Amino acid sequence: MILQSKKVWIADQFVPAAVRLEGGKIAEISPYGSGPVDVDYGDKRVVPGFMDIHCHGAFEFDTNDANPEGLRNWAKNIVTEGVTSFLATTITQSEEVLTAAVANVANVMEEGYEGAEILGIHFEGPYLDMVYKGAQPEQYIAKPTIEQFKRYQAAAKGHIKYITMATETDEDFALTRYCAEHGVVVSIGHSAATYDQAVMAWAHGARSMTHVYNGMTPFNHRANGLVGAAYRIRTMYGEIICDGNHSTPAALNNYFMSKGPDYAIMISDALMAKGTPVGSKFLFGGNEIVIYPDGSAHLTSTGGLAGSTLRLNQGLRILVEEAMVPFNYAINACTINPANCLGVADRKGSIQVGKDADLVVLDTDYTVLQTYCMGEPKL
Repeated sequence: MILQSKKVWIADQFVPAAVRLEGGKIAEISPYGSGPVDVDYGDKRVVPGFMDIHCHGAFEFDTNDANPEGLRNWAKNIVTEGVTSFLATTITQSEEVLTAAVANVANVMEEGYEGAEILGIHFEGPYLDMVYKGAQPEQYIAKPTIEQFKRYQAAAKGHIKYITMATETDEDFALTRYCAEHGVVVSIGHSAATYDQAVMAWAHGARSMTHVYNGMTPFNHRANGLVGAAYRIRTMYGEIICDGNHSTPAALNNYFMSKGPDYAIMISDALMAKGTPVGSKFLFGGNEIVIYPDGSAHLTSTGGLAGSTLRLNQGLRILVEEAMVPFNYAINACTINPANCLGVADRKGSIQVGKDADLVVLDTDYTVLQTYCMGEPKL
């Protein structure tokens, strides 16, 4: 099929173009109006499909549930927010629960599903810091070992692609180096690391940071912490939750303008509560959470933030319209930057001939009008 718009995001700008989709790929790009088309989106923006590399679930499903139909339902419906690919993300739990969770993701990937592509697993925990654990259950936090991680990766059939760790607890950076050498992105998170320890983690293979500002040592002008490292280490990717709750619009602007257009990654950190009514309560990692009127999720025991219900199209709106982040910085954060971080930019993250036909059509208010996954319209 051929679609066209006067605003197709190509080469860091909106251009009038027609895009031919064939066999799940972008087969041809030509000038707007140069021939007959199947769909003309007029002035509506056509952008690359969104990637969410840190999301735990939605629609009452959590990755730790190890429920194949729940995962399939999530993949099928996440396209309503423009997500065309994602990493199913775990939370710290017992080895038994985590083994079942990663095995479930691997099985669904092999057996088939509809909707957004499951790129693999984001393994968040159990190798975290006790002080900065956030909503992660402390009784299951463990010391990093290569031997245990190998068991998880075996159960996942090699589909763990990204791991959140408190790298300062990793003796001699053994697991950090092992993961880096075996194609697993190491992200520093839920960590009490100092600025200097973060630099050493980068030197041993860490290449990202998990939800910057949250679950990490803060910035101070004399003790720069992990937030300072996120600012300073230009080639370190850094996820950030763009819901306006976990970080204010001003904090989002500070981060993006420091980081530049190529290394910030928008994430939802969304929970199973996404898509459920205000006031809904769920268990997350064994802890009860409740959904507030602004859509944020909080621990009922402490009131602390415990993830979000953010839709990525709304995250894009918040970045551009409230945080005043340049559009190219914002769109890169949910397209080409996560693709580069995961090593899949050869087929994902931008509108180019030969890449996967993952596209999103946005209205002026950032509502998703249509999502194409591998060339197939899903709405």
